[in-house]
Amino acid sequence: MHNYDDEDRIMVPRFEESAGFYTTGKRSKMMSKMKSKHSKPEVLLRRALWAKNIRFRIHDNTLPGHPDIVIKKYKLAIFVDGEFWHGFEWKKNREQIKSNRLFWIPKIERNMQKDERVNRALREMNYTVFRFWSRDILKNLPTVLHQIELFLETRKLWR
Repeated sequence: MHNYDDEDRIMVPRFEESAGFYTTGKRSKMMSKMKSKHSKPEVLLRRALWAKNIRFRIHDNTLPGHPDIVIKKYKLAIFVDGEFWHGFEWKKNREQIKSNRLFWIPKIERNMQKDERVNRALREMNYTVFRFWSRDILKNLPTVLHQIELFLETRKLWR
């Protein structure tokens, strides 16, 4: 899913010292531990779905954006989004980024732009897209599960 219109695509500078970006060794080590797959919230949601006998596929690379969880039978794509990377309450939180703002602000805004394009592409394929913040899964898993179950129930009625 890399068919961005070049003029619309937000450009992010390379994170290099030569471009004026600096980080400590400790911060660099912490950032290298960040996972894009199999995060704690994602695994928690998958286990809860499995326990409810809801079967799915993970990280389907045949679909735009490689959704974290896919239920193909009901054309449901689920993403578990990290708050920092995907711009949770962006208008407020972007002001809290203190270091390397010229890198992080375009980076996160491009992620948000990409999320919107992925959503659109999946909807064009008649998929329903659910995006959950990782904090919602960690703090309110029953509500998240209820949303998914309600969707599946309504889809079952239409079959």
